Amino acid sequence: MNTVLGFSEQEIASFGLTIGLAAFMIYMVFIVAQLARESKAGRFGTFVLFLVLTLGMIGFVAKLLIQWLLDID
Repeated sequence: MNTVLGFSEQEIASFGLTIGLAAFMIYMVFIVAQLARESKAGRFGTFVLFLVLTLGMIGFVAKLLIQWLLDID
């Protein structure tokens, strides 16, 4: 079986999906914060920017949480 540094292809893909995507999501939050600051949005404007632009990330995290809760059985 082929491995890279002792990890299988499935393990590398799992690391990339969890750690890599989580890092990308955190980076996106910083981008939204910078966008809110540069556009001089007030509190409500910043809230709307975070709500709308991070809604997809919230959905992805909710999907992972629901899958984890269903797999506990």
